[in-house]
Amino acid sequence: MAMLEIKDLYVNYGMIAALKGISFEVNEGEVIALIGANGAGKTTTLHTITGLLHAKSGSITFNGVELTKTPAHKIVEMGIAHVPEGRRIFQNLTVLDNLKLGAFTRKDKENISKDIEMVYERFPRLAERKTQIAGTLSGGEQQMLAMGRALMSKPKIIVMDEPSMGLSPIFVSNIFDIIQTIRETGTTVLLVEQNAKKALSIADRAYVLETGKISLSGKASDLINDASVKKAYLGE
Repeated sequence: MAMLEIKDLYVNYGMIAALKGISFEVNEGEVIALIGANGAGKTTTLHTITGLLHAKSGSITFNGVELTKTPAHKIVEMGIAHVPEGRRIFQNLTVLDNLKLGAFTRKDKENISKDIEMVYERFPRLAERKTQIAGTLSGGEQQMLAMGRALMSKPKIIVMDEPSMGLSPIFVSNIFDIIQTIRETGTTVLLVEQNAKKALSIADRAYVLETGKISLSGKASDLINDASVKKAYLGE
């Protein structure tokens, strides 16, 4: 059984149909990429999975539990973490306080400091800046903090929205390396990314969204060589 299963999902913004009956699944341990142009429905998909938007119809199940009627905070407790577009860190708090807030739903309070150390091992930049106000970090460091904060909830799956947006090429490579190490430690990743080439290079499978519908899906290694994908998304 798929860990996360989206079936015939319709989502509207007012009168506008943002998602028109999409279906896809994410298996445990995979990195799945969702690619498509701006306005294709990628962010809407993630927001509906994490309870920030309500579906008009269709179903989203996570380990067999229906999410479309589940409040957003309960979805976090079930093991789904969201790294939103634009990072959305707590600008006026320190790096350390941001990480602690990532663990607010956890019951095992005694393990939190150990997990903060684990985040610092994975993101040495954050360790160096733990007492710094988060709003003063560079864009790349803020993205690392958003990812570290998501990991503090001990998620089974992380959904990431445009993690490389606005970052310098060196930070983009860093972020994609980190996504791979997150998967290697057993966390599943659903990735929305404008940088289709990078996303397809690390994903197991991918889905192409076009104006609210899935137009293509398959192994990422096949899609990276697909002529229509190359033309539309890889600038070739």
